Amino acid sequence: MEIPLNPVGREEIHRLESILLFATLFRPEVIELIKDPAERLTWVDSLAVAAGAIAREKAGMTKGEIAEELGRTEATIRKHLKGETKAGQLVRETYELIKQGRLDELVRSIEVLAGGGKLVPEEEYRKLEERVRELEEENRELRVKVENVRKILSDTLERVKEIEKLL
Repeated sequence: MEIPLNPVGREEIHRLESILLFATLFRPEVIELIKDPAERLTWVDSLAVAAGAIAREKAGMTKGEIAEELGRTEATIRKHLKGETKAGQLVRETYELIKQGRLDELVRSIEVLAGGGKLVPEEEYRKLEERVRELEEENRELRVKVENVRKILSDTLERVKEIEKLL
């Protein structure tokens, strides 16, 4: 799936927001930061607001519109967008990493999980893709063979009918 780096419409905004939030949460340095249970909720909330703010900024919304939609003050939104908060910095970095294609595997994993799928390691994923291609080719070859057998059977049936007429 394509990541809407400049989202148009609510669905794309929410998609970018979710990808930014989860991709940021799964970065190793963020996992370290949220290990402390006392800090976890604050971090997750701040990252969610920063992800929402950046996704909406990329969609062209004003700081006032973003603040109203996210239920935060314009000052808070401004701080996240300028990177004056650690959460804002982390989410902005995540956006840039995604834009550069450096988090493609992580983003693909997030999208698979969001779609209800199960994760498999990239090497196994590539092997499975190759096996699917092999099976598709085998399927095509078998269809051709089946069609040839049908034709032979049809021709044979016609000959049998001709022979019956002669008897």
